[in-house]
Amino acid sequence: MAEGKPLPSLSIYIHLPWCERKCPYCDFNSHESATIPEKQYVQALLDDLDTDRHLAEGRTVETLFIGGGTPSLFSAGAIEELLAGLAARLNFSADFEATMEANPGSAEAGKFRGFRSAGINRLSLGVQSFQDEKLRALGRVHNSEQARSAIDSAYDAGFDNINIDLMHGLPDQSEADALLDLETALSYHPLHLSWYQLTIEPNTVFHKRPPQLPVEDTLADIQDKGEALLADYGFSQYEVSAYSKAGGQCRHNLNYWSFGDYLALGAGAHGKISHRDGRITRYAKTRAPTDYLRGLRRTATQRTLDSQEIVEEFMLFALRLNEGFSLQHFQRVTGLSPNSTAEQIASLVAKGLLLQEGDRVQASPLGRRFLDSVIAEFMH
Repeated sequence: MAEGKPLPSLSIYIHLPWCERKCPYCDFNSHESATIPEKQYVQALLDDLDTDRHLAEGRTVETLFIGGGTPSLFSAGAIEELLAGLAARLNFSADFEATMEANPGSAEAGKFRGFRSAGINRLSLGVQSFQDEKLRALGRVHNSEQARSAIDSAYDAGFDNINIDLMHGLPDQSEADALLDLETALSYHPLHLSWYQLTIEPNTVFHKRPPQLPVEDTLADIQDKGEALLADYGFSQYEVSAYSKAGGQCRHNLNYWSFGDYLALGAGAHGKISHRDGRITRYAKTRAPTDYLRGLRRTATQRTLDSQEIVEEFMLFALRLNEGFSLQHFQRVTGLSPNSTAEQIASLVAKGLLLQEGDRVQASPLGRRFLDSVIAEFMH
């Protein structure tokens, strides 16, 4: 990336690390707490941004994502103060997308109107299932009635851009159970669905005490029939677990998958920044909320990626997209020649795992089934 060359799109990710109860499948940086020091934390976030705002100098921020934890445990007033502080320090685009994760507990649903007036214009509801026994198995604090009520409340609050987070492959889940969850979500006509399979991650309760999950054949049937159902409702799959109506793609996540840049604020948040001198740096904030609040070395790690790491990270994200990537885009955002990956691409095309037409490279249907193996070809 030569001096003065245009930089990738810029987003901002903010992590609010507290939750009411940690789910047994969750490996995120989240912490159970009955009380949240929201005023102090909002000030810590803005102080952190004051330190990092030079990274956004001369750049327009296109999207915001507030994740957690359970961000909707914060009051509408705290979110309004946070967004006002961001707007005073950063240059937002005219069509700024501001997403916030919310859990469908009754306590949070009443806040949705306040979040909307604060400037949040996209709500991501962590429903996971509409069946009480499945919600209990997942350790969720809400029930199916609250899930339905939360969706209604979000629409009533003026949100027209809603994502429903839904999981399949749940403990003792049948194909019929999974498809019923999907049909229920679709009946609410959201613009976007995140529909993904439960995976058992290290350092979770489920890893220590694994539940009985559906067998591979059932999982394959759920995936195939679920994708057909989504297509019937006019949803297009644009990423491994992301489906949207026309115009409903999550621009923030698209920026991740397209190797865009993002500022990071909050305990445990990760960021990536491209510099005009050609460097690409990754950094992470300190994970412990108490340390973050005290301002102790808020940026815990920072490193410049070498060319091999850049290739690995680009492929890890870009090949998740159904449409893949263009070689021109690869060169623009990495600063590397497409020749640096030509050998691996040609080999994977020959095996039927990648498709290449002119400048465009994407995983084949077979390649999407074995995506981890495809990406591994670019790892050294």
